[in-house]
Amino acid sequence: MKLIAILFLCSRLLTSFAQEDQPQEVDCNDEDVFKAVDAALKKYNDRNKSGNQFVLYRITEVTKTEDENIFYSVKYEIKEGDCPVQSGKTWQDCDYKEAEQAATGECKATIGKRPNMKFSVATQTCNIIPAEGPVVTSKYECFGCVHPISTASPDLDPVLRHAIQHFNNHTNHPHLFALKEVKRAQRQVVSGWNYEVTYLIQQTNCSKENFKFLNQDCKALPNGDSGECTDFAYMNPQLRIASFSQKCEVLPGEDFVPPPTRVCPGCPKEIPVDSPDLKKALTHSITELNAESNATFYFKIDIVHRATSQVVAGTRYFVEFMARETTCSKESNKELTESCEINKLGEILRCTADVYVVPWENKIYPTVKCQSVGKTSLLKRPPGFSPFRSVQVAETKEGTTKQLRPCVYKGRPQEARAEATSESEVS
Repeated sequence: MKLIAILFLCSRLLTSFAQEDQPQEVDCNDEDVFKAVDAALKKYNDRNKSGNQFVLYRITEVTKTEDENIFYSVKYEIKEGDCPVQSGKTWQDCDYKEAEQAATGECKATIGKRPNMKFSVATQTCNIIPAEGPVVTSKYECFGCVHPISTASPDLDPVLRHAIQHFNNHTNHPHLFALKEVKRAQRQVVSGWNYEVTYLIQQTNCSKENFKFLNQDCKALPNGDSGECTDFAYMNPQLRIASFSQKCEVLPGEDFVPPPTRVCPGCPKEIPVDSPDLKKALTHSITELNAESNATFYFKIDIVHRATSQVVAGTRYFVEFMARETTCSKESNKELTESCEINKLGEILRCTADVYVVPWENKIYPTVKCQSVGKTSLLKRPPGFSPFRSVQVAETKEGTTKQLRPCVYKGRPQEARAEATSESEVS
């Protein structure tokens, strides 16, 4: 029984945590709601210099957001009363004017309350319909009051762009992050605007090694790292971010997916060295190598040792290969062709190529680095010595022959290229 009670309590606590900082609908008969609307209506009446006060008709909608402060977003309807603005009375002391003579209106207001303080009106907009005449709109914004704003407000766009760029530039994470969701936002009107924004971020498939900034091809990774940030930004009257501070907590993504279902979007993977997908990457790599090389002769790829591909905004190939000097000189040939043969005595290069392919732009960006490993050369040998011949001498009886047999040179069998000779032993 105790266990059931504990589980029930935990579920209620989890529900309350999930609802924290989220707008909640509130009963219009709540006493604090009435106090909030009272403050808003008094603020509206106090701003009018002539005419009659307006009286509350009904409250139609209320939501409440709790953070360090409490904010009510209310929608209420009003009707013109019979008390003049300058009468010194409050709207509660007034009656409605006759319906055909009374103006009516609807107001939307944001009212905040700090701990142990009275309600203050942050923003208010009232649309008034006079008994005779056009609709009149009255707007009020409290300078110096902090108030919540819509998480979809376009006013947040420059702040959020600056925030994401700041995070990507000041963290050691190898990938760029993108905005996932804005949880809440507040604004204060000063000489400019102060913003406080809390939002979620998500790791993308774009690595910092390949991308300096986010672009439309950077996609969020569902199983990637995520985080929550709270930023404070001051935007000056020229609409520039003049000061900024950020606090983020990054959480690791799903660390383990049982094989063989594990898929890592954006991670390099090994591909066969004879894969057709490598053809363009290798062609551009050797072209780039020959363009940057000061050598007299063109180089040609001899052996591909290893290759990986990585899906980014496009495809990135990393290739390790050996390149060898050919018999085609740059002076006599405009470019490397299939007919250019490898010079067996020429220079050998060990190379790595990083090739970025953007197929929809029909562009390829290769980067090649090579290191010389020397030239192939014949070993010096004493006069009369041939590595391709080895005479094995055996004692034979008269009339037998001495024959040349295959030999081993540098670990590989070589066919002897000599005629057999016959010679008789001297007894």
